[in-house]
Amino acid sequence: MIIEKIQQVLNAAAKKAGYDEEFSVSFSNMPALCDFQCNGCFALAKKYGKAPLAIAEEIVAAVEQNDQFEFVAVKPAFINIKLTYKAFSELANKYIQLEKVGVQEHEQKMNVMFDYGGANVAKELHVGHLCSPIIGEGMKRLYKLLGHNAKSDAHLGDWGLQMGLTVLQLHEDGVLDYYFTGKGQEPEITLDMLNIAYPKASARKKEDEEFKKRADQYTKNIQDKIEPYYSIYLKIRALSIKTIEKLYKELGAEFDFWYGESSCDEYTDVVVDEFVKQGFARESEGALVVDVAREGEHIPVPKKSEDEEQRYKNPMPPAIIKKYNGGDLYATTDIATIYMRNLENPVPDEIFYYTDNRQNMHFEQVFRCCKMAGISPEGQKLIHIGFGTMNGKDGKPFKTREGTVVKLDDVINLLIDASSKKLASNGVQPTRELALKIGVGAMKFGALSNFVTKDYVFDIEKFLSFEGKTGPYLQYTVARINSILAKANEEYGQINIADDEQRAIIMQIIKLNSAYQICFEEKSLNSLCLATYDLASAFSTFYNNHHVLNEKDDATRKSYLGILTLVKKALVQALNVLAIEVPEKM
Repeated sequence: MIIEKIQQVLNAAAKKAGYDEEFSVSFSNMPALCDFQCNGCFALAKKYGKAPLAIAEEIVAAVEQNDQFEFVAVKPAFINIKLTYKAFSELANKYIQLEKVGVQEHEQKMNVMFDYGGANVAKELHVGHLCSPIIGEGMKRLYKLLGHNAKSDAHLGDWGLQMGLTVLQLHEDGVLDYYFTGKGQEPEITLDMLNIAYPKASARKKEDEEFKKRADQYTKNIQDKIEPYYSIYLKIRALSIKTIEKLYKELGAEFDFWYGESSCDEYTDVVVDEFVKQGFARESEGALVVDVAREGEHIPVPKKSEDEEQRYKNPMPPAIIKKYNGGDLYATTDIATIYMRNLENPVPDEIFYYTDNRQNMHFEQVFRCCKMAGISPEGQKLIHIGFGTMNGKDGKPFKTREGTVVKLDDVINLLIDASSKKLASNGVQPTRELALKIGVGAMKFGALSNFVTKDYVFDIEKFLSFEGKTGPYLQYTVARINSILAKANEEYGQINIADDEQRAIIMQIIKLNSAYQICFEEKSLNSLCLATYDLASAFSTFYNNHHVLNEKDDATRKSYLGILTLVKKALVQALNVLAIEVPEKM
């Protein structure tokens, strides 16, 4: 908002000076000299036959006198803009009264569905399930802050081959005899059983084709709701979801819907029939496929004989929407889910999917299918955000010392243990709740500080530092402000910005508010992480040089308390978007 106001003043001055141009203003890359800058005069030299600096000087001379901004033309042809202390004071007093601290909501509101989580039922969650709920939750909260109607769906993987594999393995191990023979007592299926059965079955299917075919049939039986396969499936699903909900809650991921692939089951045949009816589906080796390649993407290689399988050059492979045995695949359920979501009121304007980069092609195929058949209406955006890999300090995917994938439960316990030790070393008696907030907050900030598509290093010691660009540093900053405000035990007063350290705080709040829009445009939260840290750092400089509680002048002390209150509101707002909880004390 402040940039728009500066641009209005600048453009009015330009017209007054005889230049019918629209100028844009940006944050200064030399904050010691000015707050904002404009470099638009360089492009006008040839058009007006004048030196760029002369144009800048004429425009600055035409600026009407005001007590908000100071404009200066400097070599080679920049217009530097500084806000006055009065302008900063007015902004601070305005911001502190707002529910959303200086955030400009978008005028055009959207209905947006965020699909993240994606945990597979019957499988143990591992470190690969970490990024999706962290990034997706943050982006959903960002959209809400900007005024959009944002909803989220955990979209569980509960309808695929892993279900058939697990049930088949349990059956072969004799666990499920009761369901198939009716003899004996009904067994208690436990998580330990699932954690053994699925990996065992997954390994077998790679070596035993007959086992794989039987698992396919078990999966089809579940999807067709044939007993006892379907009842067994429901028990496994309920058991798995209980654990998944617990882990996602500890990660701070909140979902409006706990749908799974099975939730769209009634629509899978509907969408498949639609592709057949419109002539998009064809049979291939018993399966139904849809050619989604565009011209130039899917180039056939000439066959050497009639019997040779068709090969392609640089192909975008066809999307398989029905297996050889009539079973559904991930593509089928994802297409049917989009169909289901578009039956809801309101229809989503945008649907976001958060998975790792390896699923880029899958979602491109699904999105193209939906657009071809009209399942996704014109104008609806289907967006896949593929995130990078979480690596260890060796630069390789994060694994245990034995080379196995780290379980998500173990990651959370690792964070709790490490943060407990860190808190104890700082003289704080840790509870599990506090250690969880600090540990998970540290991990989230470390992950979100990187651009979403890039790999990053899981460095727990670095993440848990109480200094530097870390989650605990930001949490501690808020906790320290809470302590000061509690000790003061008085209301804040009118904020009067009276020195450069105070103005730096308000400037960082302006930049923080700008970061929300940057994150919206980039679909990544790293800019918000950096801006939040910069605000906390500016506050720390102010706090170290101003004795808030010992200030004798009543108006000054209450102004300081106002600054603290404003900084706290801005930090808590930003950390809430990042889904990082703020302890009252640390």
